[in-house]
Amino acid sequence: MPVQPSGHDLFAHWLRDHATTLPTLDPGAPLDDLEPLRALIGDARVVGIGESSHFIHEFGLARRRLLRFLVERCGFTVLAFEYGFSEALALDAWGRGAGRDGDLARFTSADLPMGAQELLRALRLHNRTATRPVAFTGVDIPAAGGSLLPALRPVADHLGDADPGALPLAETALAIAARFAARSAAAAAPAWGRLAAAEQDALTAALARLLIRFRATEPLQVARTGRYAYEVALRRLEAAAHADHTLRAMARLFSGGGLTVDTSARETFMAGSVLWHLEHAAPDARVVLMAHNAHLQKEPVSFDGAEATLPMGHYLHRALGDDYFVLGVTSAGGRTAEMPLDENARFGFTVDDTELEPPERGSIEAAFAGALPAGAIGLAGLRRAPKGAGSPDRTRLQGAYLHVPVADAFDGMLCVPSSRVADGIEI
Repeated sequence: MPVQPSGHDLFAHWLRDHATTLPTLDPGAPLDDLEPLRALIGDARVVGIGESSHFIHEFGLARRRLLRFLVERCGFTVLAFEYGFSEALALDAWGRGAGRDGDLARFTSADLPMGAQELLRALRLHNRTATRPVAFTGVDIPAAGGSLLPALRPVADHLGDADPGALPLAETALAIAARFAARSAAAAAPAWGRLAAAEQDALTAALARLLIRFRATEPLQVARTGRYAYEVALRRLEAAAHADHTLRAMARLFSGGGLTVDTSARETFMAGSVLWHLEHAAPDARVVLMAHNAHLQKEPVSFDGAEATLPMGHYLHRALGDDYFVLGVTSAGGRTAEMPLDENARFGFTVDDTELEPPERGSIEAAFAGALPAGAIGLAGLRRAPKGAGSPDRTRLQGAYLHVPVADAFDGMLCVPSSRVADGIEI
């Protein structure tokens, strides 16, 4: 009797019939081959473009090409990035033409994430002649949790005009936050953990009191500074409060304690930021959202079967339904960037250029490798993909795997045949 294909083989057969192969990742190449993506996303207002690892050359190329297609062919007008909500506000002005071409560094004192400079330069060039410019926005807590200062300093400046009586609370928070400020949460969390418990609690209490007062004095503040200035300052204060909670959660995780799902504070803030930007954009605005796959996926992130985090994409799917479309980006082989913690490193971690093992059976990467010709770049929609037994149950997370029902977690997947760590990483 002939051998019947297993469930995983059946999925590969389905993928062979439904995936599109792309000829290139070149951001400047013609875009016609990406037209199948238009049908996949439909009328979605938010399209997430992920990556299974930061610091990957091919993922950067793919993001720039996909952004160009979504802007030029589909009318998207906002790029939301895994970058601080507060820090990105100044960068949007540069992207729209403020200053000179070489002035990008003058518009922010914060570190730009890998790949953001190329995207910003592309936006600035596009916006010079665009009838409708594309905005650059951030969705994250300040410095990805590394420092509260990028959010708290402008809050204090706002209070000077809007509510001077609340300035002492802001100054208390700033003084404590300055003691553990770093370039990432990986570096800040251990420093936060070395604060006396009384200082940790004083910071949390000051932020909580500020938030309650901010909301209670809304009519007075709006009368003094205007509605938009108030709402930006409030969102910045919320960013600082969520960052404080995230650091507390991370420090406890590092020490072997902490509450389950506590790190979702950062994720719910990021989702809320996307919705904030939608609310403050034109009614027909459409958003391209760029972040790690693990932030964008719709299903909970779990390790060893235990639910660890509800990701940004989970909250966005609950809020937007099919108006949220998430495209994961991954690699069948090549190399990846592992990020081992190192408190003495500038960002609290180093980047290790690591060879990827062959795709595990049951992974979406193995399905692409089995379905497409060697060396092919694959793009597939997953909303109509077979679910249940035989459907991929894992996807790459740097050099490891995140176990998740892939066709439930992602609406589509782009898989490159091989990846390498990007040049010019300064960690």
